[in-house]
Amino acid sequence: MRITTVRHLAVGFAMLAGASLAFALIPRAKVADQGPRIDLATMIPSHFGEWNIDTDLVPIQPDPQTKKLINSLYSQTLTRTYINNKGVRIMLSVAYGGEQTDELQVHKPEVCYRSQGFQIRREYEGRLNTGTGNIRVRRLLTVNGSRIEPVTYWMTIGEKIAFGKTATWKLEQLKYGLTGQIPDGLLFRVSNLSPDEKAAFTLQDGFVRELLRAVSPAGRTRLIGQSTL
Repeated sequence: MRITTVRHLAVGFAMLAGASLAFALIPRAKVADQGPRIDLATMIPSHFGEWNIDTDLVPIQPDPQTKKLINSLYSQTLTRTYINNKGVRIMLSVAYGGEQTDELQVHKPEVCYRSQGFQIRREYEGRLNTGTGNIRVRRLLTVNGSRIEPVTYWMTIGEKIAFGKTATWKLEQLKYGLTGQIPDGLLFRVSNLSPDEKAAFTLQDGFVRELLRAVSPAGRTRLIGQSTL
């Protein structure tokens, strides 16, 4: 009887210890609350290099249901169209979230564009030269009727490019979770209308490099993380 009681007590203590440990490992501290507040409209300049904001072409907007979801997931979004002195336009979209959770992967461009009736003709991993190093990006070739829109995007979690793959995303989440922190992050997307896929991606890469040169060092870290490939 005593042995059985001791065993029951040991199991009870083990369960209690496990529950306490699990509770202790629940992330509670938001990284977003530990530094200056992010303001995308201020961080990203309206003019840099040869690029200025153009109000004649609006980036693709999500349908009402998707927009409602985006607003519930992200604390800030920014959409702009820039035009250079040759009349060439680039569409920019940035979505920032103070809490990077599994649900935030729902708003990846693959999902957003398909919900607007686009077909994804091609999608693959690429490398973008930022001027200080390379970062991993995702390239998409989207088509809707006569509209051909090559897209480049990447995602960050904390201060690191997490790309868009679930395994990579979860690994970075777990790293922060083990320190009791909830990471922030963002999705950065650029696109333009062009039937020439290769030329479009070259243009987008140059646009990104000019933008990154124009933002502050802290802003660059927010946009592309601390490490490059």
